[in-house]
Parts: sequence; structure tokens; C-alpha cells
Amino acid sequence: MTTDQLHRAIEAVWRIESAKLVAALARRTRDVGVAEDLAQDALVAAMEQWPRSGVPDRPGAWLLAAARRRGIDAIRRDRVLDRKRREIADRLAADSAPPDVDAALDDEVGDDLLRLIFTACHPALSADARAALTLRLLGGLTTDEIARAFLAPEPTIAQRIVRAKKTLAEKAVPFEVPRGDELATRLASVLEVVYLVFNEGYAATAGDDWMRPALCEEALRLGRILAELTPAEPEVHGLVALMEIQASRLRARTAADGSPILLLDQDRARWDHLLIRRGLAALARAEALGGPRGPYVLQAAIAACHARARAPEATDWPEIARLYGELARAVPSAVVELNRAMAVAMAEGPAAGLAILDALADEPALAGYPYLPSARGDLLAKLGRPAEAAPMFRRAAELTRNARERSWLLGRARACDDAR
Repeated sequence: MTTDQLHRAIEAVWRIESAKLVAALARRTRDVGVAEDLAQDALVAAMEQWPRSGVPDRPGAWLLAAARRRGIDAIRRDRVLDRKRREIADRLAADSAPPDVDAALDDEVGDDLLRLIFTACHPALSADARAALTLRLLGGLTTDEIARAFLAPEPTIAQRIVRAKKTLAEKAVPFEVPRGDELATRLASVLEVVYLVFNEGYAATAGDDWMRPALCEEALRLGRILAELTPAEPEVHGLVALMEIQASRLRARTAADGSPILLLDQDRARWDHLLIRRGLAALARAEALGGPRGPYVLQAAIAACHARARAPEATDWPEIARLYGELARAVPSAVVELNRAMAVAMAEGPAAGLAILDALADEPALAGYPYLPSARGDLLAKLGRPAEAAPMFRRAAELTRNARERSWLLGRARACDDAR
């Protein structure tokens, strides 16, 4: 095996095993920061030893054993230990020689991963910090990779992750799955983070690219893991269904030059029908669990209406408008109301949709939101009012930070100018 092949093999092992490794260590140390440091030490040990010995048959078990040894040695070397570190050393030592290392890694791995997800997504952290820490601990991404994904300076992401781990330690956030009434609130925080990561990949808020599919894939992977670990939670299956169906359109969302293609203009033959089937199956699982439909199940049901339509004209717009009404009652939001307006416009005509948008004109939550003037421009153009539509598209272009989207909006403004 060449050096490059070995490095790629180590990288692949790390992506597969890092979350389980950090989760297993965090359960023993009760400190996410310490757990990640030990995992990184184990990675360094692998990079030092595997070039000589080769990749072991059970790389995850090797990394766990190496992390334990590094942790015990480091803690015992330091004579100025506080009580917390002595307790960590005792827990590591007590668990340092299992009869079957592979079995130890797999034992309670699902519970460990679930604990890690809830810890990384704790509401004590900001949304940005939760997203960065989740990608670091559960995605195995480097600080540089996370920074590039979110178009942020690497030092900013590094500080965000350090502060997040420090906050968890200072607040003594327990490494556990919440129970009772707290579970619903904490689960909502987890789902928010996963969907935030997905949306940043699906429609990038800034930069030169309209999409960053790697983030969508990472969010989908996290969502699927979460669905396996919490099979009785309909909103988890709803989120997975929503992401699967939306991800099915990725190949059709841009032209050869990278410019956006709107949903109704997409070549549906390019949609990934395997992802659609998976999404519809996840939606069916969510609905089979019963109870009131939550926001992710409702959004997945809306996405399913589009996925089931073989052609744009076959879309059930009245049902989509009805679902948006149900979503607005479940989670009142100006953004949901904007989307409902567009669905109503398709079901009843652009004038009906524009009336709803007019009521949102002074909504504080939409101040600076580019999709409000963009939506108004679209409906005004459809009503044959290009002179009013053009400035709306230009206003939307001013507000967006995405270069591809800005170019597309300015193109629509020019088309309206030409139609005057």
C-alpha cells in the first residue's frame, strides 16, 4: 500500500469510526472536549504506527484502545490533577481491558451516539456552534472542512468549537439522553441543527455556488442515524423524509453553467427516484406512528406532493396550499405564510397569492429576506406588470449574499425591463 493509499484509508476509517469513538469516550469521561482530545490522540497514534504495521483488521477497536491508553497515561503523568480528572482516569482504567475490544466498542454504541447528538446540539449553545460541533464530533470533519463548508474563516470555526466545548463543560451538561417533558424540546434542537446543515447545502446563503451537496449528504447521514436510534419519533422520520425528497432534486437544480433552475422548470427525469422512494417510505413511517402532524412531517408531505407529480401541471396545488395552512397553524411563521402565498397563487391565481404577500410587506421577520421581494416580483410578472416586477427582483438581488442567486435575479429584472 502506497503512502497516499494509506492516508486515504486512515481518513476513511476516521470518517466511519470517529463519531462512535468520541461517543464511547464521552460516556466514560463525561466530558466531550476530553473525549475529542483523546480521539485525536488515537488518530495521531494510528498515523504513526499504521504505516509500519498496516491498518488493523478492527481499526475502530484499535483506536478505542489507543485512546484509552493515551488518556490513562496522560492523566497519571500529571501530578496536579483535580478531582474531576481523577474520576475520569478511574473510569478509563476500569474499562481499559475488556475481554473483547470490538464488543466493547459496539456495546451501547447506539445509546452513546444518541447521547453525543443530544450533547452537541444542546440549546445552551448557539445554532452556529451546535452545527459546527455536530459536524466536528459526529461528521468527523476537520475545522478547515467545516470552515470551507460554511464559507467562514478557519479561526472563527475553531474558536466556535472551542467555546462550545468550554460552555458544555462550564454548564456541566450531562452526557445523557433527556427524558420526560425535556425530550421534546431537546429533540427539536437536534432536528433544527440537522436541517440547518442540510439547508446550507441545499441553498447556500453565501458564496459562488448555488448548492453545496456535501453538506446535504452529511445532514442526511445524521438524520438516518437519528431515525435508527429514535424509531418511535415521527418528527425524526418526517425530517428524514423531507431531506430525502429534497435531495432527490439536487442534480436538476442547476444548469450546466451553475445557474439555478426553479422547481417547475426542472427536468424531472434527472430527479433521483431512489431517494424519492426512500423519502416516501420515511413519510409513511412517520404518519403510521399517529398523533398530530408536526412541522417536519407536514413539510415532508408538501415535498411528497411535488415528488408524486410526474409533470409540473400534475402538481396538486390545492393540497399543497391546504398543507401550508396546517403548517401555519402548527408553527406560525412569516416564512411559512410566504410559502403559502405562493402555493395559493398556483392553486387560485397570482392575484390571490399577491394579496397574501401584500399583508406581509411590513412583517419585521421578513425585513432583509430576499425571497419576499423575489416572490412579489414573480407574481407581478405573471400578472403582466413587469414595470412593478423589475424593481422587486433588483431589491431581492441586493439582499442575497449568494452570487448565483444574485445573477439569476438580475436576469429576471432585465427580462421584465425588456417586456415593458
